[in-house]
Amino acid sequence: MKKILSIICVIWILSFTVFAQNPYIVVLGIGQDAGVPQMGCDSPFCREAWKNPKLRQTVSSIALVDPKTKERWIFDTTPDLPEQFQLLKTITGDSSNNIAGIFLTHAHIGHYTGLMYLGRESMNTKETRVYAMPRMKEMLEKNAPWSQLVGIKNIALQPLQNKEITKLNENISVQPFLVPHRDEFSETVGYRISVGAKSLVFIPDIDKWQKWSEKLDEIVKSSDYVLIDGTFYADGEISRPMSEVPHPFVSETVDLLKDLPLKEKNKVYFIHFNHSNPLVQGNKQKITELKKKGFNITFQGQKFNF
Repeated sequence: MKKILSIICVIWILSFTVFAQNPYIVVLGIGQDAGVPQMGCDSPFCREAWKNPKLRQTVSSIALVDPKTKERWIFDTTPDLPEQFQLLKTITGDSSNNIAGIFLTHAHIGHYTGLMYLGRESMNTKETRVYAMPRMKEMLEKNAPWSQLVGIKNIALQPLQNKEITKLNENISVQPFLVPHRDEFSETVGYRISVGAKSLVFIPDIDKWQKWSEKLDEIVKSSDYVLIDGTFYADGEISRPMSEVPHPFVSETVDLLKDLPLKEKNKVYFIHFNHSNPLVQGNKQKITELKKKGFNITFQGQKFNF
């Protein structure tokens, strides 16, 4: 009996070791571009959040980690990058400043302005790879202060094209795809991150799903995890006309996917929450309702294993 238990123990340890070497995604932040709470907000929730750091959330970002090669890629560099990079170091157990690359979704403030911390005033990195679509790449090359990062080689821009696959190493690939959004300064993309036969889709920002040529239910079916825009929970959530910021409401997305089997709904995780969203405010009723319907909410430090 002891011999059998010993064999089982060895098998478990070996399988755990292999699993621990698999690439994974870690969530670095879940808030909308301006964070949670937002500057100047004086709502009851914001007042409480300014008093209680536990209620605050950093801006939406994820990282891809390959423990085997000790490589780390960051998707969207936020104004909270210093705190988020330190979290990434802690989670990976790698205290070095190594960043294998950065992938940008678009040119709204929460998604690329963290690049400033790669400059002379901060880390002063050497040719950190920054992957960007054509308009995003051009915006960084031609506009200060980002052009200085390019000029003095703090960053090395890597061109991306719609739906073209970039191989990061023998096991990992990344594919950008265009999504409709308010593209004042650049295109907007989501990403499919693939490790072997498994994949995770990341779409932190998009206009209404109906504007997109792709079908969200098919995206869910073809993926293992889907992290999507959860900016607002429902109409009327903020005082300004919500047509000016036409994100899909969480309630709309849930209704759109209501006919999917439970196992498919379980793949869906909302991210990029505005400070007005009851889900990020910790509304137990709304959170419970969402989970009962089979959907999930991301949280900082969350891992998705491939």
